[in-house]
Amino acid sequence: MQQLLNGVFLGSIYALFAIGFTLVFGILDRLNLAHPAVFAVAAFVGIELVAVAGMSIWLAIPVVALIGAVLGVVIDVVAFRPLRDRPDGHFAGLISSIGLAGMFIALLLARYGPDTRRFPVDSFPSTAFEVAGARVTVLQVAIVAISILLMVGLTWLVAKTRLGRAMRAVAENPKAATVLGINVNLVTATTFALSSALGAVAGVLFALNVNSAQLGMGSAIELKGLAVIIVGGMGSLPGALLGGLMLGLAEVFAVQYIGSSWRDLVAFGLLFALLIVRPQGLFGSRRVREV
Repeated sequence: MQQLLNGVFLGSIYALFAIGFTLVFGILDRLNLAHPAVFAVAAFVGIELVAVAGMSIWLAIPVVALIGAVLGVVIDVVAFRPLRDRPDGHFAGLISSIGLAGMFIALLLARYGPDTRRFPVDSFPSTAFEVAGARVTVLQVAIVAISILLMVGLTWLVAKTRLGRAMRAVAENPKAATVLGINVNLVTATTFALSSALGAVAGVLFALNVNSAQLGMGSAIELKGLAVIIVGGMGSLPGALLGGLMLGLAEVFAVQYIGSSWRDLVAFGLLFALLIVRPQGLFGSRRVREV
């Protein structure tokens, strides 16, 4: 039971990170490889807000989400929008986002240096309780609750709101969306902002969970986020949540019963096995949208 819960807690962070990836990739068909850098920036900024500015973690998380949203708009305007009309715009934007990610990390290095940073000991209540013989902390419960609430809220926004309909229209055909009076640039920037806000929250929660923030923390989770969105089904928000939970559980049980050095081998091996059985992912469709 303890390992099961640990896997759920870890998987919730993976899912939250992957949902941000999925939002831009599923709606805009853009792979934003600056997303992991936003994850790292958020962790360092969150620690500074709490440790230096004395801000409560409950206030720091929304502030970091707002900062992440601003970074998302910057990513869109700087890395993707100038290249949108090029024939190779998808690939060029991907490379451009890698360059922008490197700039973000360089700015982090200039401000904070190469050392690991941590939240103050009393940043979050250390209260713990038992569930079926397993120890559960309030932080772990908060991580799962925040991840699920954000996923449900985002799913509702995309499916039920005017903004969500505009997002889906832009995804199908940007030119037709423009003819219908949709501000494509505004919808695209909003999508990037929401995606990066989710990635920023995931970065703070991850740093809280392990009480550590490092410059390379985004790169370490990047491949796992990509694996999650592929396994969950391209563009599927519920698929990203379930895929993240599956990856977290696979890692935790691999460490428990085989060894930590086998963690990634077992986790990614299971994901590949799943894709052999269901190539389109858990919630994906075999239908391919024609452009």
